[in-house]
Amino acid sequence: MEYNEGFIQEYYLRDMKTTASTLLLCLVMALAASAQDNPLQAMTFNIRYNNPSDSINAWPNRKDKLASQVLYHHPQILGVQEALWDQMQDLAQALPQYKFTGVGRDDGAKKGEFSAIFYDTTRLQLLNSNTFWLSETPEKTGSKGWDAAICRIVTWARFRDKKTKKEFYHFNTHFDHMGKIARRESARLLLQKVAQITGRVPAIITGDFNATPDDEPIRVIMDEQNPLHLKDAKLLSQTPHYGPSGTFNGFKRSETGDQPIDYIFLKGNWTVLQHATISQTWKGLFASDHFSVIAKLVFAK
Repeated sequence: MEYNEGFIQEYYLRDMKTTASTLLLCLVMALAASAQDNPLQAMTFNIRYNNPSDSINAWPNRKDKLASQVLYHHPQILGVQEALWDQMQDLAQALPQYKFTGVGRDDGAKKGEFSAIFYDTTRLQLLNSNTFWLSETPEKTGSKGWDAAICRIVTWARFRDKKTKKEFYHFNTHFDHMGKIARRESARLLLQKVAQITGRVPAIITGDFNATPDDEPIRVIMDEQNPLHLKDAKLLSQTPHYGPSGTFNGFKRSETGDQPIDYIFLKGNWTVLQHATISQTWKGLFASDHFSVIAKLVFAK
């Protein structure tokens, strides 16, 4: 059988296209498998500020417990709340594999509580970070918003995963404990800022929101009628939630309620493999007056 030159060219061109498509499919499958094999552990932890009046629960008596919990569960990304500068230094020393980004809320430097982000330097590369204030003037350092009792902040960072090469943002915050209007407006501002800063890049949002799922701030954040809404990692988990539902213990014998006030929210196409509240005790003593919350995540696209 004879083949003309055009037929041969068409055959090889079609074969090359098929090969290219096959290679592309293999690459996509390999990247997907890589992501599945390298999930991200995200943790949020209100570590309770260093208050000597806490007696046996004061920071010097529990800092090693808290650090050991982080080291054991090994989150690649950790949002802490209520951390004072001396506590930040203690954690930095106890967690040598981690670095942190963030500022004190009072002066944008070292004064006041941090809502800082610790990240595992063996896994993540910090690309950019900043802080804004939960107020009508979010770029004004130390600004207090609405009816809040004190100034509150959000620290955010953009990371590149060294294993999967994917990029994502992490936002970490602590809503006001007194101002109902402040918590509602903080939720609205948070949604706006997450959308504005991240664009189409996925994001993890952690924090102590001082609100239960039925409270207005959480309803604002999760309102599906709002295209900017976030999703609760707990509700997306492929395996049932592990641990207590409540996340505040107040240094009592157990959690003080059945509802969380600490959350891991998500923006983007994440798969949540596991979600847990860690209620570990040491002879009845806790690492903090809050439990840490942790989620094992895979970004699907």
